[in-house]
Amino acid sequence: MAPQPQEEEVVDNPTGWVAKHVRRYVETDGRSGHRWYGKDTLLLTTRGRKSGTLRRTALLYGQDGDRYLLVASNGGAPKHPCWYLNLVEHPEVKVQVGAEKFAARARTATAEEKPPLWRLMASIWPDYDRYQKRTSREIPLVIVERV
Repeated sequence: MAPQPQEEEVVDNPTGWVAKHVRRYVETDGRSGHRWYGKDTLLLTTRGRKSGTLRRTALLYGQDGDRYLLVASNGGAPKHPCWYLNLVEHPEVKVQVGAEKFAARARTATAEEKPPLWRLMASIWPDYDRYQKRTSREIPLVIVERV
């Protein structure tokens, strides 16, 4: 019998409450953690642009047909979140939605695509509009598609 390929280690988001959310999501195969304060969340795994390490975080998401939508708000902070910078460099990502796990490709929505998708995401999490007003950077909207 051939040896099984070793799974690459994944490092979870270092923020305490996010790490706890991710751990609960993984341990229960999404039964606990998919819903967060009445909203749907997914787990996004990106490859670190500097370290090459796989990094996982939990994010609110919306859907546009088969596509998943994410907002790189970072709470309106002046800098983009690390997960976004990572997927810009390495757009091949892994996603877990509930119990379902799949490979995907992520990209930033174009200026033409963004307005209706932003309205959809702001209807899910109205704070996104407040975050955009709080920062001078253009908050990216990310489209994630299965491969």
